[in-house]
Parts: sequence; structure tokens; C-alpha cells
Amino acid sequence: MRRFVLTMMILTLMSFQMMAQRVINGKVSDEEGADLPGVSVVIKGTQTGVITDANGEYKIKINSDSDILVYSFIGMIPQEIKVKGKTRIDIVLKNDVAEMEEVVVVGYDKNILQSISGAVAGVAVKKRSGIRIRGRSSFVSYDQDFNTESYASVAENGYKQVSDEPLSTFSVDVDRASYTNIRRYLNQGMLPPEGSVRVEEMINYFNYDYKSPEDEDPFSVGSELATCPWNEEHYLLKVGLKGKEIEKENLPSSNLVFLIDVSGSMNAGNKLPLLKSSFRLLVNELRDEDYVSIVVYAGAAGLVLEPTSGKNKKEILEALDRLQAGGSTAGGAGLKLAYKTAKEHYIEGGNNRIILATDGDFNVGVSSNASMEELVSEEKDNGIYMTVLGFGMGNYKDDRMEIIADKGNGNYAYIDNLQEAQKTLVSEFGGTLFTIAKDVKFQIEFNPQKVLAYRLIGYENRLLNKEDFNDDTKDAGEIGAGHTVTALYEIIPQGAEDADDWIKKVDKLKYQKNQVRRNAEISDEWLTLKLRYKQPDAHKSQLMEFAIKGSVDDFNEATDDFRFAASVAAFGMKLSKSHYIGDMKFKDIQMIAKAARGDDEDGFKAEMVRLIKTAESLSKQVALGE
Repeated sequence: MRRFVLTMMILTLMSFQMMAQRVINGKVSDEEGADLPGVSVVIKGTQTGVITDANGEYKIKINSDSDILVYSFIGMIPQEIKVKGKTRIDIVLKNDVAEMEEVVVVGYDKNILQSISGAVAGVAVKKRSGIRIRGRSSFVSYDQDFNTESYASVAENGYKQVSDEPLSTFSVDVDRASYTNIRRYLNQGMLPPEGSVRVEEMINYFNYDYKSPEDEDPFSVGSELATCPWNEEHYLLKVGLKGKEIEKENLPSSNLVFLIDVSGSMNAGNKLPLLKSSFRLLVNELRDEDYVSIVVYAGAAGLVLEPTSGKNKKEILEALDRLQAGGSTAGGAGLKLAYKTAKEHYIEGGNNRIILATDGDFNVGVSSNASMEELVSEEKDNGIYMTVLGFGMGNYKDDRMEIIADKGNGNYAYIDNLQEAQKTLVSEFGGTLFTIAKDVKFQIEFNPQKVLAYRLIGYENRLLNKEDFNDDTKDAGEIGAGHTVTALYEIIPQGAEDADDWIKKVDKLKYQKNQVRRNAEISDEWLTLKLRYKQPDAHKSQLMEFAIKGSVDDFNEATDDFRFAASVAAFGMKLSKSHYIGDMKFKDIQMIAKAARGDDEDGFKAEMVRLIKTAESLSKQVALGE
């Protein structure tokens, strides 16, 4: 009898548990009824959560009927909903009016349009009448002294005439910080500063369906040529590179040093708290053979966690949870201690990497951009790589963090929300943290019989001299496992009717003249692509070479990858007010992007379509206010 009663109790409990554990479906939209992809849906008090797809839909498994779901998206008011027996929960998120009360719009200078939310930064603001922002009839001006964000200037690449400069040489760039930083501005109802727009980082934020390498090379290379969407007289060349994917269990052991900024400037919700949540995601991905040390810096630098195995995740997480913000920012001292720690626990043949997480606001000790560059350059050949994760706003030092990543053999991402942390540190774990090739350089030689002139779109900070291509002492970019890299060239073909509008004429040379070889005259090749790279532990580069030939496709017949990459480039050019974009409008760019999304399971491409619409609205508002 007792056994029967016990069995019935167990069955009853199991029945209740099965009833409690069920899947909630739903959809998230904005006040205008538009789908919201990328919204975070989390069970309150846990790390269990999902992200809405391209159509704003989500599915989440709950554990109890008393669970509370938290819906959050930057620039909108979070909502908490009790499950209470529901099987479907549709949500409408509203714009964060409280935050928009304090939205700041700095004077519309022709060189830079900077703005920041006083509500988040905690600074004083003063009102004045002005344009509508997200339904509001006034805006708030901001004392620019409070906004100390800094960005390196970008001098857009112009056309090079093939007869004079047949070679284009540049270093690859897998940084993606520019896109997420731009997204942060737009989601807060502000146009980004022009210096924050780096087109190549926008293009490379997205993954493309490139063929994986099949031989011993660490990556594959492909190309596509079609008409240019913003100038019908020109062509667009896309060169795509795909890094070899490595299964997580086959990756080498890791010696990771978390270098975390805990200075007073990190004392904001979108800084240290978001940083901790992001690192928790990464720690959960670690294996037993991976080791983590934690170095922190504020007024001084210190080691708060000795190398700890990934099997002791609780110990690592507890060390993270204890971190608090306060004090000044001894960034230079922190970097030195992180390199020292990484070298002392170096794993031969392993993945030795510093992960720097900061807003970049160094103000004690080694602090200038030149000093930081010198410091990381001295350490770049010791086999220790660098990942830089940027957080926060208001005093964000983008230029400094880009230098540290570029000169320190690393990559750079900006984390604006937990979804981005999931993408960077979990979904793209291998590409972010494991280098498969270093000092990767491109050099393209154009055929003057077919190409009159060309311009590289983006990569302004990655240009190399033609002699640097064969010089193995010259530093270049790194490629991570599974990474894709895309470069676009706008080409003026021979015979283009608008050539004189773009190419500046020079007098003929008196003492020499250019002569085109016979093989160029009879060749159907458009160009030859050369690529150099080094294995992660090598000092001598290897060469790959490809000839690109064939017909030019109509843009509308090109692949989804080609058309979407072109739309991203156009979006970046439009934001930076490039004169090369011509009369192309935001709505034209949006149409191309929307039609070319292809497989967009995570909704990142759909999100860009929404951001283009936001940028269009903000641009109109700026025009009305000028």
C-alpha cells in the first residue's frame, strides 16, 4: 500500500512537472506593428533565454508556471510578463520615452554629428525647441564637453588609375566593432559620428555563404563581379575569404587572460554589469583543458584569479561576480600585467590570448594612443594574441581600442547588448578566440585593358605599400577559425562614359611611358589576386594566387551574398556622406538589403533593414533642423 501511494505521488509530481515544463511561443513587435528581430527573451533570475528571429518570433521552454519572462531591446522599455498558464505571449515594446526625454543632439557640424543619452550617462542637459525625435516635438541639446567619445578620422579611398597604380595592397580586417557601435547610436535615436563608420567592419559583421576550404590551405578564396547598384556605368567586385572551421573539441588548449577595466568610468549598467554577463557566457563554453586568469585595473593593476581550469567554472564565475567599479584607469599597467601573466603560463602550441574588456578610457600611466601602440607592438611577436571587447558610451575611446587590437595581433568587437555577447563569444567562439592564420595580406593587379580605374571600399586604415606585400616583417591582419572576410572594389571599366567625372587628368610623362604587355591585350582576365599569410607560429609567409576572369553579371542576377554586401557598403557610404554614393537613397538601399537577406536564421540582416529605416528618419529630422 505504501509503495502504491508513493508511486502515485511520484506520478502526480511528474505530471505537474510536465505541465509546468512547456514551450511558450510568441511574437515581439514595435508600436507601429513592425516585427522586432534580436529581442532578448529571458526567464527572470536565470541565464535561460532566446532571441527573436527575423520575423520577431520566439520559442522558449519554461520550467514553472510561476516563471516571469523579461523582454528587452535597446532603446525600448523592457517588459516583464508572468507565464500564468499561457502558451503564447505576444508583446509590443514601446520606445523608452523616459530615456528619449534626455536624448541629446549635438550641433549639426558638417564633419561630425555626435550625440549621447544624458539619462544613461548621468549628465546634466538643457532643453531647447527643435525637431521631432520618435514622436516627440522637442529635443535636448548637450554640452559637448561631457561627450568625450573619440574616433579616428577616416579619409575615404578614391579612384586609382590602373595605368599609374595597377596594384592595390591591403591587410585583412575581421574587426566588427563599427557596425554594433553604429547600431547603438541608431537604436538610441541618433545618427553616428562619421568617424565611427568603417565600411569594411560593417560588411564583415555579417556571415556569408562562402565555400569552405577543401585542401591544406587555412581558407578558401572566391570572387564575383557584377554591375554597381549606385552607378550603372561601373562594376562591383567582391572578393570573399572563408577560414577553415574547427570543431570546438578539436581546438587547442587555451591560456586566456581576462583583462577587465574596473575603473570608475565602468560604473554604468551597459558597462561592468553587461561585461560580467558577457563573460559568464564565455566561461560556460570553456573546456577542462582551458585555463583562465583574471587581471583587473583601476588606480592600479592586480591579479585577482590565478590560472583556473574550465572545469572549475564556479570559481571563475565567483571571481567575476566580486568585481566592482571605482577609481582611475591605469590601462597601461593592466596591459603589462596581462602580458606578464600570459607569458608565465604560456601553453606551447596552444591558444594564448588576452581578452581586454573596457570602454577604453585610459587616464593614468601609459595612456596616449602612441604609447599604447608602442606597448602592444613590442609584445605582438611573443605568440600572445589579443581580443578587445568595447562596452559603454559617453567616454568611449574607439580609436584607442582599434589600435590595441590592430597592433596586438587581434580582433575588436563592440558589445552593445547581451545578444551581441552571445554572437561574439558563443556562436562565433572559434573565430573570435582562435587564430588560424596571421599577417594576411591581399594584393590585386588590375588588367589595364579591361579596367580604367578602381577604388577599394573601406579598409582605409589597412592600406599597405605595394612593397609590403612581400615583406614578411610587415604586420597585417589575423583570421580566426570559420571567419569570413569580404572586400569590395568599385571598378570603372574601359569605355565608361562617366570616366572623366571621376578621374583627374595629369600631364603625360616626358621621360617614360607606360606600355601594356601583349598578354594583357589578349587576356580575358580582369585581374590577378594574390594573397599572403603565415601559420600562427610561423615567420615565413605562404603565397596563394588566382586569376579572375569571365563575364559581368547584372546586379539583380548576382548572388544574395553579393547584393547584401553591396547594400551594407551603400549603407555605410550613406551614413558617412560619401559623394561616391551619388543619388542613391536610404529606401533604395533598404530594398536591396531586404531582397537579399537569404538565410537569416538569427535575424541580424533583418535588423539592418530596420536600422536603415531608422537612419532615413533621423536624416530627415536633421535636414529639417538645419
